[in-house]
Amino acid sequence: MRIAVVAANGRVAQKVIKEALNRGFDVTAFGRGAENKTVASNYVQKDIMDLTKADLIGYDAVVDGFGAWKDEEQPMHVKTSQYLCDLLSGTDTRLLVVGGAGSLYVNKEHTVQVYQGADFPKAFLPLAKAQGKELDELRKRNDVKWTFISPAGEFQADGERTGKYILAGEELTLNSRGESIISYADYAIAMVDEMEKGNHIQQRISVVRA
Repeated sequence: MRIAVVAANGRVAQKVIKEALNRGFDVTAFGRGAENKTVASNYVQKDIMDLTKADLIGYDAVVDGFGAWKDEEQPMHVKTSQYLCDLLSGTDTRLLVVGGAGSLYVNKEHTVQVYQGADFPKAFLPLAKAQGKELDELRKRNDVKWTFISPAGEFQADGERTGKYILAGEELTLNSRGESIISYADYAIAMVDEMEKGNHIQQRISVVRA
């Protein structure tokens, strides 16, 4: 498979690139900075908003690894993914978006989301709302083969690569130990599996450590 990873220097994106390369994928990393922090040998310095349709021709999948932490930058979650949608509109190239857990539902009626809980950390509220809005806007796109992948509630940057995960859907899911946790490395496995299988076109899925 040929894949492109945008915002490639992000920590989740780096793990996805490593996993994909280990499986023999042809990976191009696109990053805003001059330094290539990834293990990809093919690195292109280019901001997401400067990409063109020509840049993304010929790829089986594009990974959107964009992430912002400052409150004033949160609207970029919607802007960047929608921009990528516009570039990929009407093509067979899949778009896989690194999502968040805050927008997962906590009831079967899908009326209450994780970030609406009284104990949700206020520091992460702007990010959770922004990624929730990002998902809402993706749901409107029937012209793009997108998949939004939410991690578990506790997303561990330096957690171990267990090689096992539970694939879930729209609801916050706990494992047999009552945990909502996954490492970046295991999340990357799930994302690359989804690239290979393509079972969840225009859907949000979620993953938790098995």
